[in-house]
Amino acid sequence: MTCFSTAISSSQENIQELSAFLLGGVSYEIHLIGVAGSGMSGLAGLLLSIGHRVSGSDRVTSEEVERLCTRGLKFFMGHRSEDAASADVIVYSSAIRAGNPTFDRALELGKRLVRRAEVLSALMIGKKGIVISGMHGKTTTSSLAAHVFGTAGLNPSHYVGAEIPILGTNARWSAEGDYFIAEGDESDGTLVHYEPEHAVILNIEPEHLDFYKNIEAIDAVYQRLIDQTKGSLFYWAEDPGAKRLCAGHPCAIAVGVTLECTYRYESLKQENGSSSFVVIAKNRPLGRLELSIPGAHNVSNAMIVIALALELGVPFDKIVEALKEFRGAKRRFELKYKNEHLTVVDDYGHHPTEIAATLATARSQLNKKGRLFVLFQPHRYSRTVAFEKEFGKVLLDADTVFVTDIYPASEEAIPGVSGESIVKRAQELGHSSIFYEPQLEGLRSKFFQQLKPDDLLLSLGAGNIHEETARLVEDLKKRDYLLSIMGAGRISLYEPLSAHTTMRVGGPAQFWAEPETEEGFAALVKICMEENIPLMVMGRGSNLLVRDGGIPGVVVHLAKGSFAHYTVEGETIHAGVGVKLKQLTAAARQINLSGFEWMEGIPGNVGGALRMNAGAMGDQMFDQVLAFRYVTQKGEIKEWNIHQAEPFFGIHYRDIPFFKTHYALSALLKGTPAPKIQIDTIMEASKKHRRETQPIAASAGCTFKNPPLNSTVAAKSSVASVLTSSSMSLYTPRLRADAPCSSSATANLKVDFTNTNSNTTVAAKSSVGPTAPSEVSLQHNKTISAGRLIEELGLKNHTVGKARVSEVHGNFIVNDGGATANEVLQLIDEIKSVAWKKRGMLLETEVQIVGVDKPKFQH
Repeated sequence: MTCFSTAISSSQENIQELSAFLLGGVSYEIHLIGVAGSGMSGLAGLLLSIGHRVSGSDRVTSEEVERLCTRGLKFFMGHRSEDAASADVIVYSSAIRAGNPTFDRALELGKRLVRRAEVLSALMIGKKGIVISGMHGKTTTSSLAAHVFGTAGLNPSHYVGAEIPILGTNARWSAEGDYFIAEGDESDGTLVHYEPEHAVILNIEPEHLDFYKNIEAIDAVYQRLIDQTKGSLFYWAEDPGAKRLCAGHPCAIAVGVTLECTYRYESLKQENGSSSFVVIAKNRPLGRLELSIPGAHNVSNAMIVIALALELGVPFDKIVEALKEFRGAKRRFELKYKNEHLTVVDDYGHHPTEIAATLATARSQLNKKGRLFVLFQPHRYSRTVAFEKEFGKVLLDADTVFVTDIYPASEEAIPGVSGESIVKRAQELGHSSIFYEPQLEGLRSKFFQQLKPDDLLLSLGAGNIHEETARLVEDLKKRDYLLSIMGAGRISLYEPLSAHTTMRVGGPAQFWAEPETEEGFAALVKICMEENIPLMVMGRGSNLLVRDGGIPGVVVHLAKGSFAHYTVEGETIHAGVGVKLKQLTAAARQINLSGFEWMEGIPGNVGGALRMNAGAMGDQMFDQVLAFRYVTQKGEIKEWNIHQAEPFFGIHYRDIPFFKTHYALSALLKGTPAPKIQIDTIMEASKKHRRETQPIAASAGCTFKNPPLNSTVAAKSSVASVLTSSSMSLYTPRLRADAPCSSSATANLKVDFTNTNSNTTVAAKSSVGPTAPSEVSLQHNKTISAGRLIEELGLKNHTVGKARVSEVHGNFIVNDGGATANEVLQLIDEIKSVAWKKRGMLLETEVQIVGVDKPKFQH
């Protein structure tokens, strides 16, 4: 049972009583509401180290919470009233208010409720407490002080509001050490609880105006801390606010750059991400030292620590050693990624003064070609309102800025206030490259394509902007890894697939890979299969609709290096899968080789034609395939040839099941010698048919499969000769459309060439018999033309946004410029709905729909 009376008290008597309770050697049950926060998790660690039984609750978890669970923390996801029942003391953060189930139940039960700062101040009573305070720089200064004292062998306890890699944890309790170094939070006025041995004040200015009425109210809290400090008061003399309150104090020690300061620095040099300077102590040079983190503001933080350490007897050589080792706190100009092309840094800065210092530091890291690229997430509505103009002004120092919507913390939204408010202010002040992107989700794919070599990307904000940066860095590292596996070629992030599809819509590929060798591609396939990374091979992007969220995983485009080569040998052409069909047609024509004419005008390549067994003019790809090379999912390179049994993979029009689990590399294709005039005639017939039946606008080809019909549809129409030259009049084309639509819109169009004088067939496939030249017979094999159905339903030119049913062919949906995949999908659904309601026909899409609606990439 707790010995405390029920109260929510902040009196010093109760702090003393709380200290005796916490440090009296008895283990109590203590529950922390909001334990996942960086401050509260640190407090949980201290209480566990002292020997208490600690539980905690929060809406989310964190790495620190998971680590504390291994030390004995009992964590509950979400806040529950029953968590208060057995606790002797309930500790709550400033974000917790009446209405929280645990808090309210503790009040009902008469439990002792104490704030975070009360617990910290109680733990300090048995130590020589050092409180680091100020609006900016507290975390870096506190962690640096703890590291310096630790290097000097003083074995300090510490409490810091962030993860500190070099310290191992954000909070540590040492029963043996005399000193307790703690970061004091001024945001909620709880600085008044501390009675430290020594205090540090870095800076004072208007901030946290959701809590404080004005600067006078802020000064009053700092003045209380000053009055309750027993020993020395260290302050940064170059800050007007700190100087205003501290300069006249009898125990104040001024630190800065001016000659009047007791401790100061001079001869500052900043290069290669570090700073070096000469320390002057009481007008005596002590020597030059190196601080292994960049920025003039960090030099001022370090100077405060140097003064504190020297006054308390730490040898200068130990200070030099510690500062050179120090690598900073998490999210304090934290280097997340760096290669020869790009640097990524994350920083907690969320106040204009902090941001100004951080931008100056980032600018100092750039070379002459590099640009400063900033992602900024405003923190709290009240701060945005108070400093809207200042934010706009300070962001002028960045070359390009993306501002997200506001991270509210515990605040309610203020109507009319958003991240866009800051963007407008910056634009009014002359910033021409600042953009408002409300949502973090997918932000990476929007800004990444704008980055250039030598740029520095900086994410700023105290909310969750760092999570988006972490995902970017993870993708960058995975890209580098995949590239090391693949070798020759390139792998880019967030490649917009709208640039690689014939319909010109679609979100980004998480990883866009362009290998240049078969071995490199095989290695990429193998690693993707082993590590469960989604893999898709994409050709020219026809017959494909990519959703607006893009495609997670690796999208491979085989269009360069060995995949783009072809060789001609006699009556065969050996072509890599990246060779365009149009190229093959031209190459075959050049050597008077027939059989490739059907490929003319099809927006595809050899790989896509193999995977789909593409066809037109009565021909299909596997009519010409003698052999092909392929990769298995184990990364093995193998070959198939015509002498092997066909059932080995199965051949169907528009579908080769084998290529769902195997990846083509190249193919050996056969042709037939023929006069060039014959080849040209067939090609011209194909072109004419395509011009008359295909829309010019961007499309993915035919959208729907032809729906089933219980009867055969026949139609007759006249077909005029496409030949006008007298030198070519010997040959009259005879067209038969075996299917009204395919991705090439010429489907199985067959062309017979009959010598009108001798009535003998001089060209065409031997299987094609003579047909009346004025008649076209449509045998749909119990299907009806989807295009005709859509036209009969009156849906030609029907639109959703910029997506439209073509006026030329009803089975083509075209992009009039700027259409989204979502608009195309809505239009598809509307067509399906009308066809079902009016004709009872269920349309099935022929176009392949891939990807996700929202850009959530795999990790």
